[in-house]
Amino acid sequence: MNIELLTALVTFAFVASVTPGPNNLMLMASGANFGVLRTLPHFFGISLGFGVMVVLVGVGLIQVFEAYPLSYEVLRWFSIAYLTWLAWKIATASGTGATRAGGRPLSWVQAALFQWVNPKAWAFALTAITAYAPSQSLVAVGMIAFILVVVNMPSIFVWVVLGSRMQDWLGDGSRLRAFNRVMAALLLMSLYPVAFGQPG
Repeated sequence: MNIELLTALVTFAFVASVTPGPNNLMLMASGANFGVLRTLPHFFGISLGFGVMVVLVGVGLIQVFEAYPLSYEVLRWFSIAYLTWLAWKIATASGTGATRAGGRPLSWVQAALFQWVNPKAWAFALTAITAYAPSQSLVAVGMIAFILVVVNMPSIFVWVVLGSRMQDWLGDGSRLRAFNRVMAALLLMSLYPVAFGQPG
């Protein structure tokens, strides 16, 4: 991979990783509700799960979508339904101190599996493979996945820190409930391009 292509890939990975989407909004909400340490499994699950997803998409899943377009439609609507349910769970969190202490953030396994129903992750992975590893060789796909994960980790960690920095201000239960509802609304808004077939 030459320097121009590497620069383009890193830029693409940074922009796709740091901009708002389901993962980042959920990390921010988790950071605000549970703090940095309890959110770390969620954080690592996203990056590692996404890396595995990119490899699997690159070595074969992309051909499944090309051969069976209906499979992508099924995945799209399942993703919308699941993310709508997650938004409802975030919006209805009580936000009390007891709930925050006794609640559970996503585990690394849950966060890794979440990538398979995350529309932004699918768009990110499919674009990366088709644009930067058109040969879809294992070496090229592995390199792309590695670079994406390396760029992704610090980019999404910013959202965890941002959420955690809001903990003191959100210590009041009513503020935390309002914050969770705003996060839920933003999560639903992030589904608009997916639901209406617009590129995102």
